[in-house]
Amino acid sequence: MTDPSTATVRLGRSGLVLDDREEALLCASLFYFRLPREVWEARLAQVRATGYRAIDVYLPWNFHETAPGAWDFEGRRDVGAFLDLAHEAGLAVIARPGPYICSEWDGGALPSWLALEDGLELRQAEPKFLEHVGRWFDQALPILAARQWGRGGSVVAVQLENELDFFDTHDRHAYLTALRDMAIGHGIDVPLVACAGQGDLIGATGGVDGIAPAFNFYPDDRSPFVEAEVRRYADLVGAKGLPLLVTETNRAHTTLRRLMASGATLLAPYLQASGYDLGYTPSVGNWGDPGGFMTHDYDFGGYLSPVGEARPETAEARTLAALARTLGPALARATTAAADGISADVPTSDSPSRLLLDGGGTLTGVPNLGDEPGTAVFAAADGLPETAIALAPFSCALVLRDLPLAGFGLPGTLRFASADLVAAGPEGLEFAARTASTIALEGAGGVQRVAIDAPAHGGSIVTEIASGADRWTVVVHHPEDVPAPDGTAGVIAPALPEPEILTSATRLELETRTGETTAHERPPASEEIGVYRGRTHYAAAVDGIGELLIEGAGDIVDLALDGTALASIARFGATVRVPVAGASRLDATVETWGHANFDDSRLPGLAIGSLRGLGRVWAIAASEDIASLWTVDGGEQWAGDPAPVRTLAGWSSTRIGRPVTYRRDLPVDGTSHYALHLDGLQTPCEITVDGASSIVSPNDPWVHFAPGEGHEIAITMPHWPVDGGGATLLRLEAVRDWQVEAQPDHALLALSAKDSAGTEVVLPLELGAGEEVWLDVPVPPGGRSLRFEGGQVRVSAFARGELLGRVWLDDAARPKFTGGDPGRLWIPGSWNTGAVRLLVHGTAGGDRPRLARVTAAASPE
Repeated sequence: MTDPSTATVRLGRSGLVLDDREEALLCASLFYFRLPREVWEARLAQVRATGYRAIDVYLPWNFHETAPGAWDFEGRRDVGAFLDLAHEAGLAVIARPGPYICSEWDGGALPSWLALEDGLELRQAEPKFLEHVGRWFDQALPILAARQWGRGGSVVAVQLENELDFFDTHDRHAYLTALRDMAIGHGIDVPLVACAGQGDLIGATGGVDGIAPAFNFYPDDRSPFVEAEVRRYADLVGAKGLPLLVTETNRAHTTLRRLMASGATLLAPYLQASGYDLGYTPSVGNWGDPGGFMTHDYDFGGYLSPVGEARPETAEARTLAALARTLGPALARATTAAADGISADVPTSDSPSRLLLDGGGTLTGVPNLGDEPGTAVFAAADGLPETAIALAPFSCALVLRDLPLAGFGLPGTLRFASADLVAAGPEGLEFAARTASTIALEGAGGVQRVAIDAPAHGGSIVTEIASGADRWTVVVHHPEDVPAPDGTAGVIAPALPEPEILTSATRLELETRTGETTAHERPPASEEIGVYRGRTHYAAAVDGIGELLIEGAGDIVDLALDGTALASIARFGATVRVPVAGASRLDATVETWGHANFDDSRLPGLAIGSLRGLGRVWAIAASEDIASLWTVDGGEQWAGDPAPVRTLAGWSSTRIGRPVTYRRDLPVDGTSHYALHLDGLQTPCEITVDGASSIVSPNDPWVHFAPGEGHEIAITMPHWPVDGGGATLLRLEAVRDWQVEAQPDHALLALSAKDSAGTEVVLPLELGAGEEVWLDVPVPPGGRSLRFEGGQVRVSAFARGELLGRVWLDDAARPKFTGGDPGRLWIPGSWNTGAVRLLVHGTAGGDRPRLARVTAAASPE
């Protein structure tokens, strides 16, 4: 290990320079909070074996502050121990403590109770929020400061915030200045960075001195325009003497090669080392239609699967890392430019990139963006004839030209190489290629050009090339034979055996809730009663009510009328109408899947900081059609006074997209609550009520008026010649007198750990709609991927006092799941005591709820 007294980190034109070693860094995201502690060391070793020299690590605030003022840095929350293991593995760490991290994590790591505090504004230079952030940084930053690279640790940079350019922060400079000053005050002296999610440097950094911009690129891997965009940013930061740091991007090494050739000196693909969301930690996000639930299986196709499988892309990782290591400072100090003189017979870049290597030579990226093999042709230049090279399907050749070899202890010049240079030294040159390659070397006897066949896996090709008195040994490996940095062979994990089918179970005599309730006049938000993750149960009388209006409920709402279950509701807070005529009692169970990790105003539950629970529940006392008698202000589209009177959205014009404003008085009584429903709304519109404006989305076309509001309303929408639908005004009366049971995650975990007698059953198991039971299912030993089959059921799986995760099987009410495999739950080998405990809930609205079977596939950890 490096002597801490001499270890240094600096940020310069060549990138993050560690101990004066200039090298383009490959960095894998690896998150301690998405893995059991027992596998940390093995996963870190897997990353290091690919040649990646760094990892980036989020620190989720709400993973460590589990309730207001309750801090936990023990066990699998011991981030200090994880960072120490990373250091022992020889990995540098870019630490990302937020306060907001996104990461498809519950609430983007912002504690859900912050939204309960009056006047607090998330991600703003606002005293209340900054006070909470200060308390978080007081916990997290000393851990990082003590483990900085120059102090014998692994942390080489600290990222403040995350993709702030996506968020409407009012005073970015003040906000980032406050975060910077907190970091410096805690002794952080490694570089501070802030990443732009959509290329807005100032939006991400606030233009604050001492915070370097970094970039998150998520291009279409097949786009021909990637290089030109990336070069633009390389030039922007290069003009300031800064490197192009890509803190997030796609996983495919084809794309990573294109970015490297375009000037990136840090490449941190998200998410090369996948993970798993144990517990109640996934978020809800805006990757659905428009919302979606993130899966517990957190997997975007990186080279390590969530359960530790090494995928074929690991060979590409070792190859690219070896090339960066071999070229070293020449690559890190390179400047980028558009390449010319290249043609290809396959889809390729619109403007390929070429790096001008420091000390001489060039490295040109030539992508094949198609799925068929092809050929690229380099025009004759500098004494070399026209040269054709083979392009593998969906690949990017990195072609070296005119590289002086003296620095490797070799004579002459590498004039041309279509294979990847993965090692060089006095013993010779080593390359990697999947296709036939061309190598041209120039020595005392002139240029010698050799065509080398594609090597087979396990069959590296050795060639001796001579030019006069100069001789070189050239070895070409298949990428899967490129060794790890320590010289050991790279191994792709073997295929695993077929899954085992589990059909035996024990149905337990165990309650699913305590039944202990408290009285509330209105249904409280889950967070108001301490349910930051978990479930909240509500009950109220609905005698004499014909229909309910429920506003802002989320995430999973299960209603029952007089004990008869209704279809689940998962509408991300959108307003819903529920007929209840003839019923006397409403019961509701609301489960928090997660809080919004992004900020999306299209639905209430997608807004960052939005609360969970049943929302506001109203009886609909009266309904009135108000689609007519709107006066129209079409601006330039009409002649003037007197204003026409039309139906809402009924004004016709050839001026498509121009704003039209509709106005009218509403028949409100000044003492009641009302809700306006814009049925058939086609586009977002601006609604001004008594002088206050807001935007209403077609995804939730409702406006609520408190008593005294709503006498005057104006609706401005772009003209679009379609049927506008109707407008209905509902008079509302609050449903009162609720009995509420809080069931936070720790209460559910306590229930799951109880001993219980039971009855042996054999799957399939049928349930009634709304019925909920506990099952114990025997599981073969070792790490296992569990998969569930059936329909109209939700399953929560527990082991060793933890929630492994949740699945929702075949239900029309189920929203879109994104992020990974929605049907897989993982029980790590160290957590497998021989059985998994399931909480199975039957849902209404389809066939009879049924858990058909469970399968258990071996996992490699």
